[in-house]
Amino acid sequence: MPALPNDLRAYHEALATRGLARFGPGPRVHCHMGLVDRLPAPGTPALELRERLRASQEALLAELARAMGRFPDGGDVMDVGSGLGGSALYWAQEHRARVTAMVNVPAHLEQVRRFAHEAGVGDRVQARLASQEELQGRACFDALIAVENACALPRADWLRAARSWLKPGGVLAIADCFWVRPLVVHPSSDAWRTRLGSVRGLLAAAQEAGLELEVHDDVSARAVGFWTLTSELLVHEHMEHAPANARDLRAALNAVRMESQRDHLWLQQGLMDGGLEYALLVLRRER
Repeated sequence: MPALPNDLRAYHEALATRGLARFGPGPRVHCHMGLVDRLPAPGTPALELRERLRASQEALLAELARAMGRFPDGGDVMDVGSGLGGSALYWAQEHRARVTAMVNVPAHLEQVRRFAHEAGVGDRVQARLASQEELQGRACFDALIAVENACALPRADWLRAARSWLKPGGVLAIADCFWVRPLVVHPSSDAWRTRLGSVRGLLAAAQEAGLELEVHDDVSARAVGFWTLTSELLVHEHMEHAPANARDLRAALNAVRMESQRDHLWLQQGLMDGGLEYALLVLRRER
């Protein structure tokens, strides 16, 4: 697996820092979207919002496991772009998998190992840098799982490598956001946002690489609520640090709205109006 470009590495580092601050102290800290089926009442306390957001992230992983069908319990799994290792720990704890957690940021290696030890699965989770290539061509995994990392690297090369890592009959499971209409992507220097691709493009590259589509679930409607909860939590976080002065408070709330519009509302709107799709994809190596 090739090393991430510097902008993407910096993006993942910042994402992990925010995730740890918001959902820490661990050990299962996730740095991805979640699925929300019911929103809480307005004015829900920050602590409950954080719990609901964590639950939504784990609901996404559970839904991805369901899409994979008979998950390879006790099998060998590569977790691609594992962040702080939250999803790697999920597969190890909930499915007894032996997980190779591919970490994008060198400084996170020791943190993932520490979290795995705290969770009691240090013997089943092995953290490696995503730049290491010693696995190239080895068909040693029952499943490769990429949560919001499928768009980060050149698709054709990455999918060919993914097929070479899978055992015959193994599956590649992807949860990610894709554009349906390219112009819906809000102008930004955000490294993840600028690399969103289409489902059609990824599936064409997957077929060329020798991976056959088994499941394509559009869960966009269930992902919308994640951004509603995140926006509400932003208000709480700004309020916690806002001065008591009413004028300063209004300024803080306006700052929340600006941040929400820049980082959240474009995604929420795109998922609602069909400009973006949050998809669960399961592809199988037949032989």
